Amino acid sequence: MPPKGKKRGRAALTAPKEPDFKEARSELQGESKRPRSQRVEMKSLATGNIAETSKVEAHAEQDRNKRAHTHWLMKSEPESRFEKGVDVKFGIEDLKAQPNQTACWDGVRNYQARNFLKDMKAGQEAFFYHSNCKEPGIAGIIKIVKEAYPDHTQFEKKDPHYDASSTKEKPKWFMVDVQFMRMTKRFIPLAELKLHHQTHKISGGPLKDAALFTRQRLSVQPLTDEQFAFILSLEEEKH
Repeated sequence: MPPKGKKRGRAALTAPKEPDFKEARSELQGESKRPRSQRVEMKSLATGNIAETSKVEAHAEQDRNKRAHTHWLMKSEPESRFEKGVDVKFGIEDLKAQPNQTACWDGVRNYQARNFLKDMKAGQEAFFYHSNCKEPGIAGIIKIVKEAYPDHTQFEKKDPHYDASSTKEKPKWFMVDVQFMRMTKRFIPLAELKLHHQTHKISGGPLKDAALFTRQRLSVQPLTDEQFAFILSLEEEKH
């Protein structure tokens, strides 16, 4: 994450190629080996059944939407820590202090976390998670207000996150802009979340496979709708 005070500042659809009848027929000869959904799709193409083809495409789109992540957990450090002489501290209070309570989420240097940043859509919500501190946990809720674009710190030689192998023509690292929404009604500590995770591994609850515990080192993590809703409900509990 950037030092305090630093300003943080769908694939194109193409018309499907007209299927060649001979190709479609030859593929149908081995259709019994295909999953049912693929057999239906190939049969639709070969027979020219537009309605059936559209139905298959609609189901495929629904499946993609189901797999798409809509909520996130984003980690940042609320306590001072220096890298190459630069304090990388950036807690939720630092975000609140930014103009319009908005900042760029830069400094991510893990490929999987970067890919999650690129998956984010404007308007999606995330938990602001305090990490690498005395008491890690969820402090508040933020919103994605600008989708992924090149992270400027990869080009700045004096920045701790400088990457000499990246170029402006082919940038390797990306960031999003986030805006403060609100603090959670209470701080939700990692220790509490871990207890629920352990319970859910037995009961099958939403946190059984939460990335916070299965991919702990990721600073940007996806949450299912169920995981986000469950964690959010914890703010109502008194401790």
